[in-house]
Amino acid sequence: MAAEVSQPSASYRPDRPSLTDGFVRTISERVGGPIGRHAAAPRSPVLPVRIALLTGLVVYLAGAVFHLGCRPTTVGKSVDAFKWMCYSDIGLLYSGRGLMQGNTPYLDTGDYPVLEYPVLTGWYLEFVRLLNVALGAPTGTQLSDAQQLQAANGFFYLNVVLLGLLFLVAIWAQVRTVAGRGWDAMMLAASPCVAATALINWDMLPVALTAVGCMLWARRQPAAAGVFLGLGMAAKLYPLFLLGPLLLLCLRSRRMREFALLLSTFVTSWGLVNLPALYWAPQEWRSFWTFNSDRSGDLGSIWYVLSLAGYEVPNLNVLNGVLFGGACLLIGVLILLAPRRPRFGAVAFLVVAAFLMTNKVYSPQYVLWLLPLLILARPRWRDWWIFTVGELIYFAAIWWHLGGFLSPGNGAPDRVYWLAVAIRLLTQGWVVAMVVRDVLQPDHDVVRRLGADDPGGGVLDRTEDAPWISRLHGSRTGAGRLA
Repeated sequence: MAAEVSQPSASYRPDRPSLTDGFVRTISERVGGPIGRHAAAPRSPVLPVRIALLTGLVVYLAGAVFHLGCRPTTVGKSVDAFKWMCYSDIGLLYSGRGLMQGNTPYLDTGDYPVLEYPVLTGWYLEFVRLLNVALGAPTGTQLSDAQQLQAANGFFYLNVVLLGLLFLVAIWAQVRTVAGRGWDAMMLAASPCVAATALINWDMLPVALTAVGCMLWARRQPAAAGVFLGLGMAAKLYPLFLLGPLLLLCLRSRRMREFALLLSTFVTSWGLVNLPALYWAPQEWRSFWTFNSDRSGDLGSIWYVLSLAGYEVPNLNVLNGVLFGGACLLIGVLILLAPRRPRFGAVAFLVVAAFLMTNKVYSPQYVLWLLPLLILARPRWRDWWIFTVGELIYFAAIWWHLGGFLSPGNGAPDRVYWLAVAIRLLTQGWVVAMVVRDVLQPDHDVVRRLGADDPGGGVLDRTEDAPWISRLHGSRTGAGRLA
């Protein structure tokens, strides 16, 4: 059964990017030309997996080498991380959140802030801390400057290895999520956004977990998918937002049993990971939620730009919640009223993009949340390039803004940074607009052009609409109109 569901639908032709994508066609002409129209496209994902993993490894190592060049190796000497755009939280938070002193996140406290991340990220940091100590890193409260440098660098190097492995897992899952479109994963593997941001923080952990969860859902394993998506939420909040689109898609397709199965394992896995901190350190467990509730408009958000321009937004939590809630409502209406049931990847991208575009903060590594979902929603290299350019402009601007390199000499506001935030929002908005158009006009959807319905949708693929959807539309919109 597993082998059967992993194959494309009988009427679905596997994608040949050198024929269907203008950018890939242009590149292929430099290396022998596009595949012949009568050549058999391989259905096995083995070749795309190998090439994507190799490409991803090279791209990740390039970014790692760049970041390693910014690591201090001598006490008293440091590199200007903002100037060289190589800032990372990893080494700083190792000392700044009690890990170097030998403390366990949430369960131990001291003269340092509580770790401001969801619990699974904290347990991951504790694992790497213990591994660092086992490999000989000094730990304690009386370390010399040289010992602190050694411990922080060891912790950073271990994270380079482990986060790289998680990135490879995300690529592997991306290749195997949408049957017949394994080459789309090259958009993840070759992304310069990964090289730039993968080592800023620990976001690659939820990205890999979410990618595996989406792959398992696509392979009709809702219980296993719920486990990984729940673990993803235990590391970062955003996998939670995928449940809303899935609920409505399953309602429209009469697949509520599968959704209930996913939801039950989602809640169970999330709860089991959170239980130790919730039981033994409830106040520290709440720190993530209170930290995000109490913060004002922060870096990367439109609210931060408005505050820099002198326009403080009152009741920002309420306004932020109303905007995101309104966007989710519109996405829900789109799911129910679209002439053809939207693909899961498309609406998953829309809801996470809505969250990030209205959120109170946009850290540069948040691009990693969107990138795999963008590939599921709109696997076109043109749109990938537009999105990538916007993110890289923002990536450069945020560091030079923090370093003061973009500030005019006359003390005027840093409008270059404002422009970079606007460009990022516009490029994200472009992809959102393209995805919405695909939903409303399915003939524009590059996945469905080849005869597919929702090859990444698992049990949703090629299902009929519920009768009430047909009545709502005033006509039959079931599987008979899929071809």
